[in-house]
Amino acid sequence: MSRCAYCGERAGFWSRMCADCKKLMACVQELRGRVGYGEFLDGLERTGVAKEKIMAFLKADPDGSGSIQDQVTAEMTTELMKVMGISGRQTAEEVKRIRDTAAKDSK
Repeated sequence: MSRCAYCGERAGFWSRMCADCKKLMACVQELRGRVGYGEFLDGLERTGVAKEKIMAFLKADPDGSGSIQDQVTAEMTTELMKVMGISGRQTAEEVKRIRDTAAKDSK
């Protein structure tokens, strides 16, 4: 049995994700770039997966390309910048750096 790369629970013999995280990933792919962040979180909740598992999924970074939360935030920020006429692109790494800096400053 392997472990889910997102939440750490059992994933099956050949699978990289458990059934719940597969549901969440399908929802992320469906909603990504189409809804605001509140609607995005509501969509994840509608999957029926426990909130704790959703949070673990959003914070996971199995590929080293930024957590799901940071990736989605970066995409939304880039889209907002486009709408505002600002050139540039936000990356998941930049979002993580900003979040980490803000967390350090609030302590």
